[in-house]
Amino acid sequence: MIKKINKTQFLYTVMVLFILAFSACKAPGLAEREVDLKDLPQSYTNYAVTDTTNTALIHWKQYFTDPYLTVLIDSALANNQELNIMLQEIAISKAEIKAKKGEYLPFVGFGAGAETEKVGRYTSQGANDANTDIKEGVEFPEPLPNYQFGLHATWELDIWKKLRNAKKAAVFNYLSSVEGRNFMVTQLVGEIAESYYELLALDNQLAIVNRNIEIQSNAYRIVRLQKEAARATGLAVSKFEAEVLHTKSLQFDIQQRIVEAQNRINFLVGRFPQHVARSSEDLMAMKPAVIQSGVPAQLLENRTDIKQAELALEAAKLNVKVAKARFYPSLGISAGVGFEAFNPKYLLDTPESLLYSIAGELTAPLINRNEIKAAYAGANAKQIQAVFDYEQTVLNAYIEVANQLAKVDNLEQSFALKSQEVDALNRSVNISGQLFSSARADYMEVLMTQRDALESNFDLVETKMAQMNAYVHMYQALGGGWN
Repeated sequence: MIKKINKTQFLYTVMVLFILAFSACKAPGLAEREVDLKDLPQSYTNYAVTDTTNTALIHWKQYFTDPYLTVLIDSALANNQELNIMLQEIAISKAEIKAKKGEYLPFVGFGAGAETEKVGRYTSQGANDANTDIKEGVEFPEPLPNYQFGLHATWELDIWKKLRNAKKAAVFNYLSSVEGRNFMVTQLVGEIAESYYELLALDNQLAIVNRNIEIQSNAYRIVRLQKEAARATGLAVSKFEAEVLHTKSLQFDIQQRIVEAQNRINFLVGRFPQHVARSSEDLMAMKPAVIQSGVPAQLLENRTDIKQAELALEAAKLNVKVAKARFYPSLGISAGVGFEAFNPKYLLDTPESLLYSIAGELTAPLINRNEIKAAYAGANAKQIQAVFDYEQTVLNAYIEVANQLAKVDNLEQSFALKSQEVDALNRSVNISGQLFSSARADYMEVLMTQRDALESNFDLVETKMAQMNAYVHMYQALGGGWN
């Protein structure tokens, strides 16, 4: 028995449902966080700097003038596999924009179909068909075929901008991936330059070893002659021989490092191992480019990793709005128009075979909203995470520049002092050789002087390499290399 509901009960039920629907549309409050860069220093030093001239704005082909190095970088930008993988990530992000854009446009589809149906005679439909003529004297066929074709459209009206914000978020993600690619270019340019200078340094060290082998071999020849003249002992001869052999062994260690440095460059360039053409210019004669650091605020524009983090933050903010819009009612419209008949010859007979429909639907989440709440909380947490990531990226960029500025200055002074040390030790090698020839110095003094001179020459080359790489890292830290 169906119980009748009076008017008061009906209105009360409608009111309760309305209150529940209204409360369902309310999104829960969550903690928010905004970017805080008010403490960003005005300069990288203790005194104010107003000069905004910035080395980061220089194209890498103007910053790196070695023609062999620029050829390597050009080749890497075209062939590096990791960079090309990143380009496909950008293509994926671009395709996502088109997908999101299509979501807030009407979906229209075409359909066609055919079927045959046999219903029971002693059923409601079977009885009606049996007692209904298509026209006078013509009964419904049995079994009953059916043919149809037409268009069907659905459209969700984006009244809360949920779909448009999702599309904007996809745009920001795309732009963020572009900046990620630019950041990778900066790293790739710097890594090739760093490996190239390392290769030149190894060439210089190999040349130093060869010169020292010649010097030590001459000293070894002299001490053998002195032993034959009874002016030196066998111990001295053995010590000089061991020193020559030790220095010769260094050749193979350096040659192995040269092979590895070349292949590191070949990998970055995206090719199989081969000889890397390089400048015959002495690394020690190279002059680093002049660095203009500008002001810290320029990092926000020049550093691609900062711009990437900023765009990711904007996308995260929009994703919060998208998640919040899921709490609100959604309005959908569906419509269809087409032709349907049991015989193909009647398909285009209008208006008899014409059919159409239109409907609107308003729906809102009412019960079991845990999934929507969780998605909203997750989106908000990601937005706060993106804020911290942006602030950390800015802080890291500032510290990198400050460290590299100090390193450039300290290495310049260190190189000047080590150059004087090398000059002094090179002179001492000649002096010790002359004193040993006149028996005014023992063989150990000669050996130690030669070893000290070799080590100091190696240190000077490594300091020069570190100095050149510091200028590479300075260029990267300022945000140069990607344009």
